Amino acid sequence: MPEYEHVEEHFQASDTVRDIVIGMSDGLTVPFALAAGLSGAVDSPVLVLAGGAAEIAAGSIAMGLGGYLAAKSDAEHYYSELKREYREVEEVPEREKDEVRDVFKAYDLKPEQIEAIVDKMAENPDKWVDFMMKFELGLEKPEKGRSLKSALTIALSYIVGGLIPLSPYFFVTRASQALLVSVLVTLVVLFIFGAVKGRFTGSNVWKSGLETVVIGGLAAAAAFGLARLLTK
Repeated sequence: MPEYEHVEEHFQASDTVRDIVIGMSDGLTVPFALAAGLSGAVDSPVLVLAGGAAEIAAGSIAMGLGGYLAAKSDAEHYYSELKREYREVEEVPEREKDEVRDVFKAYDLKPEQIEAIVDKMAENPDKWVDFMMKFELGLEKPEKGRSLKSALTIALSYIVGGLIPLSPYFFVTRASQALLVSVLVTLVVLFIFGAVKGRFTGSNVWKSGLETVVIGGLAAAAAFGLARLLTK
């Protein structure tokens, strides 16, 4: 019989990819909605660009700061739990052994197999604690410098995303005309972004792309309609 090489294709969404998705999705949607809203109120590309630039600056800083604080909180939580696990392994080892047993009971192992694993694990406190962190608490050791990296990734992704819907206003003399170009460009980019995101996360690329377009389009339409209503 012919032999086939078995290749497992698993995508483990990294923290960096997650940060890019967070930054780009908001960067594409929020400035797009703002530009649409301003275009519904004024017909000056300069004013739209000024408002859009201010929003991108504020939004990227706010999003980056949020990413920094979130990553920092995750790291602080991890090391707090790590310290607690080391203390419990030293002070109440039998209770910790029972928790290891509970983990392996879910895999239908025989009692003697479980005891062998528990005894072996107890010989190395570092590996024991590492096991408890991963399988009892579901925590992974945070990457060094993760907080700053997350902040910069989210902020830069937000800026890149935000410049896309604003780009037509640099070249078109009327805001109403620039808005039409912005809508076409941004909706195409939103679809591509959503499809790529779906590819990475294992979702249907067409569904993911269309969902992203609908969300961005509705936000822009709501902002434009509200601006028109208030300026009549």
